[in-house]
Formats: sequence, C-alpha cells, structure tokens
Amino acid sequence: MSKLLRLFLLILVLAAVGGGAWWYIHRQSSSDPLTLFGNVDLRQASLAFEGSERIAQVLVEEGDVVKKGQVLARLDTDRLDPLVREADATVASQRAMVLKLRNGSRPEEIAQARANLSSAEADAANANLQLERRTTLTMNSTISKQELDTTRAAAAVADAKVEVAKSALELAIAGPRAEDLLQAEAQLRGSEAQLALMRQQLQDAELIAPFDAVVRSRLMEPGEMAAPTKPVFSLATTHIKWVRAYVSEANLGHVRSGMRAKVTTDSFPDRPQDGWVGFISPVAEFTPKTVETEDLRSSLVYEVRVFVEDKDDLLRLGMPATVKLLPNETPKPLPKGTPESLPKDLTGAGAKAKS
Repeated sequence: MSKLLRLFLLILVLAAVGGGAWWYIHRQSSSDPLTLFGNVDLRQASLAFEGSERIAQVLVEEGDVVKKGQVLARLDTDRLDPLVREADATVASQRAMVLKLRNGSRPEEIAQARANLSSAEADAANANLQLERRTTLTMNSTISKQELDTTRAAAAVADAKVEVAKSALELAIAGPRAEDLLQAEAQLRGSEAQLALMRQQLQDAELIAPFDAVVRSRLMEPGEMAAPTKPVFSLATTHIKWVRAYVSEANLGHVRSGMRAKVTTDSFPDRPQDGWVGFISPVAEFTPKTVETEDLRSSLVYEVRVFVEDKDDLLRLGMPATVKLLPNETPKPLPKGTPESLPKDLTGAGAKAKS
C-alpha cells in the first residue's frame, strides 16, 4: 500500500474519531445539569390594623411561627362595643316595625274599629232623633231657634264621626300602604348595613395572620396608637421560597419555565430539595447602553427564580444556595398567568406583600 493511501486512511480514521468525540461531548453537555449559584429569597408582608385605635394586646414575639388565621394583636374596643350594641338594637327595632307592617292589622283591631263605627252610628241616630224632636218643638214655639241650631250642629258632628269610624274600619281591613312597607324595609337595610360596618370594625380590631409565616419584626407595642399606615408586624412566609440566581446570555436558551431543579446549601449539602424554575427575567441586567461586540454580549445575565417547597423550613433569607437544573426531567406545569406558581393566599387583608 502506498504512503499516500495510508495517509488518506489515517485522515479518515482521525476525522471519524474526532466527529464521534465531538458528537458525544455535545450530546453529553446538552444533557448535563446546568449549575447556578444564588441566594435564598422569600415573600414578606407588613401587617397593619385597618382602624385607628390604641393597641391593647400584642400576642406574638419576633421569631414566633404563626399559622394562617391566628390572632397576632388586638385593639382596645371599649368605645366600639357600645356602638355595636346600639346598632344591633336599632336593627331589632326596625325589623319589628317591618314585621308589624307585613302582618297588617290584628283581628282585635278590626273588631275595635267595627265597635267604634257602631258606637258612632248610635250617637248619630240619637242626635238626628233629637233634631227631629226639636224641629217640631220650634214650629210650636216651644224652644228657641238657637237651641235648634245647636241640636242641628250636634247631629252633623255625629254624622261626621260615623264617616270617620267607617274610614278607620276600611283602613284596618286594608292594612298598611305598600309605600310604608317599602320605606320601612329600606330603613331596615340601612340599619343592617350600619350594623355590618360596625361588626366589621370590631372584627378588624384583631390583627390576623394572612398566611403561615415567621414573625421577622415586632414594630409596635401595647399602648401605642395604631393606624392603617403604621405596620405592627413584618412577616416572612415559611412555605414556598425561592433562590434568586443569574444565568448568562449564552446559557439562557437552556433554561425553561417549569424546569425541574435540585437545590442544596452549605448547611445541608446532603439534603437536596426539589425545585422548579418559576420566573425568568425578560430583561438583562448589567447591560451596557450600546451592545455591539460579542465580548459585551457574553457578559449579559438574566435573573432566574427557582422555587422550593421548603416543608422542613431549612432555608433562611439570604442563605447561599446551589441550583442544578435538570433538563431531562418532566417540567412542572405552571398555572396560566402565574409564572412564579406562588400560592394565592400569600397576601391578605392588612398585609402588604413584597419580595
């Protein structure tokens, strides 16, 4: 075999070996975990009372673990309790009035109206009989004309009382007007709304934990005047936490939302925790005003949040962490509109959330 042929075969063998090695390395690197480094971050909230009143009790200390719905502090309600009782009494009175109008007249009231009519009719009959007698006597000049006029006026008054009694009986039978009932019902609704507002203010006198958390800061003490703009506590979530890491522009294409990950810390290197990519920043950081060269483009980094369900509460705010992204595992499904896949109960009444 000539030297030229042996050289050609050697080149072919080297090319095949090099191509196979390049394919193996490329395939291996594309499936290897991507390692990121960052720090633990978590959701925090500042809690304040809805109303302005003096604080009566502060029930938790810094570092205490609190549960959702737990009472953390109370306001003084000595001035609010009487107002609630007054509003409650007003609602009871108005409700009785509406019930009275709906039920209409009682049978006893109708019977009384009929009796009044009968009495008025008897009085009118007697007055008219007296008028007839005096009219006859006047013709015989037995009584004066003035006495006749007085008797005639008394008869007219008696007849008018009969008409009044008839109208009273008709009203008793017909019952209250529909407009009166509507007015009473409207007043009842207004009183009930006022009572609901007072009860809500009484309920707001208790500061409730909106989620499971740890008390980071206790900012006010009993005796101080609370206000909606003055936080009483600063809370930090204990359930879902995340690692804030950064990925270079060159590796950004290998990171996808929902990608599974393993998170470890120096404190617990043998206890990796499952996580997932929940947020990839659309904006690069440390970006120069003008990007022209490849060297400048390679320095771009993007924020990535890898969320962890820290059920054992091992992670602390600011703790350094190592994240290994697992491209070959099935991504975690994320709810639409919530790329961070955070629970919806991380914020509540009286809480201002911040990351």
